[in-house]
Amino acid sequence: CAQALSPKAHETGAGNTLRATSTTMSEFHSSSALAHQTEAGDAAGFSFHNVQRNDFLASMSSQSNIALPSAKKTGTTIVGMIYKDGVVLGADTRATGGTEVADKNCEKIHYLADNIYCCGAGTAADTEMTTKLISSQLELLRRNTKTPSRVVAACTLLKRLLFKYQGHISAALVLGGCDSTGPHVYQVYPHGSTGKLPYTTMGSGSLAAISVFETEWRENMSEGEARNLVQKAILAGIFNDLGSGSNCDTCVIRMDGTVDFTRGAVTPNDVGVLRAAIHHSSLLTMQKGTTPILSSVFHKSKGAAAPVTMADITVTPMET
Repeated sequence: CAQALSPKAHETGAGNTLRATSTTMSEFHSSSALAHQTEAGDAAGFSFHNVQRNDFLASMSSQSNIALPSAKKTGTTIVGMIYKDGVVLGADTRATGGTEVADKNCEKIHYLADNIYCCGAGTAADTEMTTKLISSQLELLRRNTKTPSRVVAACTLLKRLLFKYQGHISAALVLGGCDSTGPHVYQVYPHGSTGKLPYTTMGSGSLAAISVFETEWRENMSEGEARNLVQKAILAGIFNDLGSGSNCDTCVIRMDGTVDFTRGAVTPNDVGVLRAAIHHSSLLTMQKGTTPILSSVFHKSKGAAAPVTMADITVTPMET
């Protein structure tokens, strides 16, 4: 209640403060009094305007049998951890659109700088455009300062952008990289809150992945041990979360400046071997000449003076 008081209430004594509290709270329940208070310029504290609006919308939807829009469900498993000489990031490759698998080999580890990469969960377009924007800003910052990018600088740019849009950019990120101060891993939530951790997971499969880290992670792990642990955490998300699946991508960022980005480091759902083991009957393969051709007639174009060739066709490449 103290935060909802007007500034004048804090200047009064204890008894007056109680009276100011009851007056302020009662005014929130009166629209005319609230409007009068706003016009007078004395309104302060919390605003509960949307409470009555939400109740009205809920009652209208129940009467008209119209469902209110709900949040889009997404699925991903992304992880990051610090080891002795750097950072290892990992992600699955399944992109979903509701209950359908839209892409089986989606790339979720994004480039920010030569020494900084970022895993994205949430809406694919939001994570892609957000990381591209921050990558551009980091490039401009490097040109101005003539120094390599710091991981904390990337984290600050990301959190400022996401906080400005109040969570409407659906991008939950795991940021990892190495700079002059050492290896760093950050988790960045869509609302802009961040945390610096030795290991972290995000996405719908994060609970399965974090259980692997909490069981087996330890300080000063070697690169091979860290890579295997990240792959194990991603596989836990792939096999225990319906929104995660397909393959496992990994990205190793070392303190010496080298990066090892591996697409399809683990392919547990490769169906090529299974399909090769299935032998279909030759009766299902239609040979040439199975369907007889009764007649063949060629009609020359009457409108064009010359025959149309491939040189007359304009091919426009699709943006990817």
